[in-house]
Amino acid sequence: MEPFSDHFMEFHPIHGTNVRLDYSGTQATRVESFANGVCFSKHPLNPGEIFLIEIEDKELGWCGHLRIGLTSQDPKNLDVVPEYSIPDLTDQGDSWVFAITRNHNKITEVDQEAAGEGEGGGHRLGRGEPEEQVEVEENSKPKAFFTDSHLFVDNVRIPKDKLVGRSRPGRFSHILDDLYKTNALPPTARRSRIGVLYVPKGRGLADMHIIINGEDMGASARGIPTIQPLYAVVDVFAATKCVRIVQVEYGFSSLQTLCRKAIQKHIVHRMAIDWLELPEALKHYCKYE
Repeated sequence: MEPFSDHFMEFHPIHGTNVRLDYSGTQATRVESFANGVCFSKHPLNPGEIFLIEIEDKELGWCGHLRIGLTSQDPKNLDVVPEYSIPDLTDQGDSWVFAITRNHNKITEVDQEAAGEGEGGGHRLGRGEPEEQVEVEENSKPKAFFTDSHLFVDNVRIPKDKLVGRSRPGRFSHILDDLYKTNALPPTARRSRIGVLYVPKGRGLADMHIIINGEDMGASARGIPTIQPLYAVVDVFAATKCVRIVQVEYGFSSLQTLCRKAIQKHIVHRMAIDWLELPEALKHYCKYE
């Protein structure tokens, strides 16, 4: 199944008191403190549709990082946006949020077995916080970024092109890009890309999956009811200062995207694009997207 996205991804105008959105509604910045950074997607997600963000900026001195998940609470019906997604929003019920950490985000078979059936109200299998409680599965196989065109999450196909973070163009960008592709850099680093989606499992239930730099972390919540629309939740918390939404193309890629892919396949690294006789606008697009 490949989801069909019929809307441009934006943040909801209802958000935490310390959040400021840019003019496009696709960038969220926490302007003070470390809390009150809860944001929502403007529209409910379709089944299998990913809400993907990139960490744009960080702020030193705080403990904790981005939190992401789903809620069936319509943001416009909230009396007040909770100060924290965990535990304030999750304690209200009908919300499933996962705290991203530097090292331990993958849900293991042990976590899934401990959860049991977990059907009905939805069961969160991990919060990503107590790092010693979750074991990381080693994956030494490099990600074939250009040859593997899609990420498969159960029966859902997600175009992989935009899922992996990229470094800012510079002298060592070709080295850093390889680290992003192999998911070797911390998920909490700048330019890291993190997304959330839900996969229908039948009987009106679904599993929530977190995707970090093109890798599925597993079902972080099971048995989520899909009777009510599900909105994405992004908590711009603590050391995470600013995030922006990355638009994912489903179905046929645009001509612009196809041109970029063709160019990127035949160069040594991104900075080599400057040597090509191409329009400056196209060079910029190939280096930054």
